[in-house]
Amino acid sequence: MNKAKLRNLMKWPLIAVVGAAFAGTFIYLYQRSRPKEEVYALHPVETKDLEKKTIVNGKIEPRDEVSIKPQISGIITELYKQAGETVSKDEVIAKVKVIPDMGNLSAAEHRVRQAEVNLQQAQTDYDRMCRLYEQKVVSAESFEKQKVTYDQALLELSGAKDALNIVREGISLSNAKLSTTLIRSTVDGLILDVPVKVGNSVILSNSFNDGTTIATVADMTDLIFRGNIDETEVGRLSEGMPVKITVGALPGLSLDASLEYISPKGVEVNGANQFEIKAAIELPDSANIRSGYSANAEIVLQRAEKAVCVPEVALEFSGDSTFVYVLVDSVPNQKFERRRIDTGLSDGLHMQVRKGVKVGEKVRGMLNIS
Repeated sequence: MNKAKLRNLMKWPLIAVVGAAFAGTFIYLYQRSRPKEEVYALHPVETKDLEKKTIVNGKIEPRDEVSIKPQISGIITELYKQAGETVSKDEVIAKVKVIPDMGNLSAAEHRVRQAEVNLQQAQTDYDRMCRLYEQKVVSAESFEKQKVTYDQALLELSGAKDALNIVREGISLSNAKLSTTLIRSTVDGLILDVPVKVGNSVILSNSFNDGTTIATVADMTDLIFRGNIDETEVGRLSEGMPVKITVGALPGLSLDASLEYISPKGVEVNGANQFEIKAAIELPDSANIRSGYSANAEIVLQRAEKAVCVPEVALEFSGDSTFVYVLVDSVPNQKFERRRIDTGLSDGLHMQVRKGVKVGEKVRGMLNIS
């Protein structure tokens, strides 16, 4: 076979390959240029129970937290209780050694000396009156008056010594149980904090200062949730509404509570008006709740039972109107009808539809991309 004939034989396969490549490219470009069929996800119109909730951040704390303060100024010499221990009303928590005021001490000592002088004179007059009365020189009335004077002098000296001991030691001689040096709890409860140590100076509460706190005591069986809610939601709250409390430190624990207080006055927090709320917690016996735990309160603001609803991903908003696309045909392609709807309550995932669609219809969602 000569070379010319060989070249002719090789030419036809090459032409076929080029032709096939050209045809494939043409078909590919043609298919790419054809519009793709748009297929949308479909969502049924159905009935659901919808709830609009709000979450309020706050803390759990005792309803009443009592600060125990001394009735005298002095130095802590003994501490009988620590934080975390229970205490009963009138039980001693600490002991204070009095540091007497020199002016008050001097006045009390002077009163004792004066009372001793008065008693000595009253004793002399009374002894004389006794002898005269025995001799029937004076009347019974005069004798009785002198006896009263003597008794009063005795009482004055006793009172003066008692007052001196209170100034000097903080203890009443006539009633040591009421000693102001012994700091007693005023309520039953759990000691939350003892902010002082032995050797610390303490001062009593008066019109110039709040005094030193020896301990804080609270009833940990009576707890409340305290938090702040935004002004846009506070108008939907009412006292007595049920509240669900979750505690961050205790995963899985949910506490029932009842809203019992809504502040009538707002305060500005980070540029927004906030209103304080309080909810009484129903504490289970097995729960060990500590004061100051961070917690979240879930409150149902609105509820709609058996509401006709659609997913919010199916909604289209135009101005003040809301629309959905309702499936009217699926053969050969999906066909939809744009409808205006009247909306109601939303829970963040589903929207209540009051008018515009019926249960059983299907609405268009997001475009399926395959």
